[in-house]
Amino acid sequence: MARKTAAEIKMPELKPGKEITWKVRGMAWLLWPWVRLLYRVKVTGTENLPKTGGYVLAANHVTTVDALAVAFMIYFKLHRAPHFLAKEGLFRTPIVGPAMLAVGQIPIFRGGRGNKDPMESAFSVLRAGHTIGIFPEGTLTRDPDQWPMRARTGAIRLALETGVPVVPMAQWGTEVVMDTYSSRIRPKPWHTIHMIIGKPIDMSKYVGQKVSTEEMVALSDQVMVEITRMVEELRGEKAPVKRFVPSEHGLPEHGNFKKFLIIKAENDRRVAQGLAPLPAHAKVKGGKIVVKKSKGK
Repeated sequence: MARKTAAEIKMPELKPGKEITWKVRGMAWLLWPWVRLLYRVKVTGTENLPKTGGYVLAANHVTTVDALAVAFMIYFKLHRAPHFLAKEGLFRTPIVGPAMLAVGQIPIFRGGRGNKDPMESAFSVLRAGHTIGIFPEGTLTRDPDQWPMRARTGAIRLALETGVPVVPMAQWGTEVVMDTYSSRIRPKPWHTIHMIIGKPIDMSKYVGQKVSTEEMVALSDQVMVEITRMVEELRGEKAPVKRFVPSEHGLPEHGNFKKFLIIKAENDRRVAQGLAPLPAHAKVKGGKIVVKKSKGK
């Protein structure tokens, strides 16, 4: 079965009514033993969450298995249906893609298609009184010590458009099970992922107002300040004074930056020796650079 193109990926259909459908319940219990094989989840601060209605739960992003931990917590600890904005590649995959759409996950595109439809879908989820989990950094942290980095404005945009609160959340512990930007999983069913849910961000003065881009950036930074403060509590140490910004370190905003650095180092070496740079289609697999020959050569 061929992988779908970006244009072929549909948005999830959210029907009015019960939040936890049989599809959500079935998926949760299907994944439960696999999640428990990876780690345990402990959360504090649930009293800070609204008792009813929708909200945006904004967390720091350290590893690929963060979403599983947060989704597990939302369903089994908060008894809500977890909805996430997730990268489009997951939705291109047969079986996995349709399953994610069936339980209300929303694809976000980084090329080949705009994000108007995904944002409208996210708005509908929140307006229906459901919750959305989001990683404001937009990707796994690139901070060398895995601290929260700069935020994008997506979480604030969702909240302002729908009138729901943004609730910051810190999580720490998934890095023991999987390194940042690694695909190798080290199951540790006895290991605990700790989470803290903070108080909603006060955005009362912006209700009914036209909010500028600068104000949204400032609000997004406020979210990261709270998340970072709680991560410091979980880690028992202080974060850097200045949050990491990928562009200031010559790193791409998306993709596996560790592979990017391997390619960059090799190209720098080639330039220094007067050699031609690697072709654009060069990739890194297993820590090694792979260059496939073009057809006909």
